[in-house]
Amino acid sequence: MTACKGIDLFARIGGIALAAEWVGIETVAFCEREPICQKVLNKNFSGVPIFDDVCTLNRQLLEEKGMIESGETIDIISGGFPCQPYSIAGKRRGTEGDRDLWPEMFRIIKELRPTWVVGENVANFANMELDLTLFDLESAGYKGQSFIIPACAVDGGRKASEKAICQIGKYSLKPGGDKSRWAAEPEVGRVAHGVPNRVDRIKGLGNAIVPQQIYPIFKAIMDQEAASCSNTAALNVITVN
Repeated sequence: MTACKGIDLFARIGGIALAAEWVGIETVAFCEREPICQKVLNKNFSGVPIFDDVCTLNRQLLEEKGMIESGETIDIISGGFPCQPYSIAGKRRGTEGDRDLWPEMFRIIKELRPTWVVGENVANFANMELDLTLFDLESAGYKGQSFIIPACAVDGGRKASEKAICQIGKYSLKPGGDKSRWAAEPEVGRVAHGVPNRVDRIKGLGNAIVPQQIYPIFKAIMDQEAASCSNTAALNVITVN
């Protein structure tokens, strides 16, 4: 099986990318606009390009920068698209809010047609726009599923009520570094050395997914890809008597 490559949108401090790395998925590009998060990404994922505006990110730009070959695609697009429109801490305006960036993520998905799409949002998203998001994916040829994974289920060091909802979709028309894991730590513990400002640290961590929450999703993807490769190899075996 060839190595899977992914693009991480709304990357924050790299929690999704780290979980992907644990199963052997290489992140070849990030999209993240917050300077403090960019600093952490540059430290922990040295050499991986960071684009700062999802609204201008497109196939042409990725091809020009060498992230993908002309006319080719990427294996996985992942992203924790901004949760403020859906958070119970906010006004819960959903797609009526100015900060709903799912349409931009969906635009990029349609342009690139990755084999897999992995999305993450707050649990309240399930009560507001999940059906519409899955409908969008299915309209573009993806078969989607959703999962609610509490941070406390993976010892994420957060309050028990905090959950993430993960969406996974596989495109139905297509065949199928040496970093250590971040341990669960107290608040403000999971930061890059050399990032000085406590307020910025809290800001970065507050918007971050616990890598262990989304790790099972990527593990399932890689298991399915490995099984698909094994089945294909079995079909190609010719027995000579």
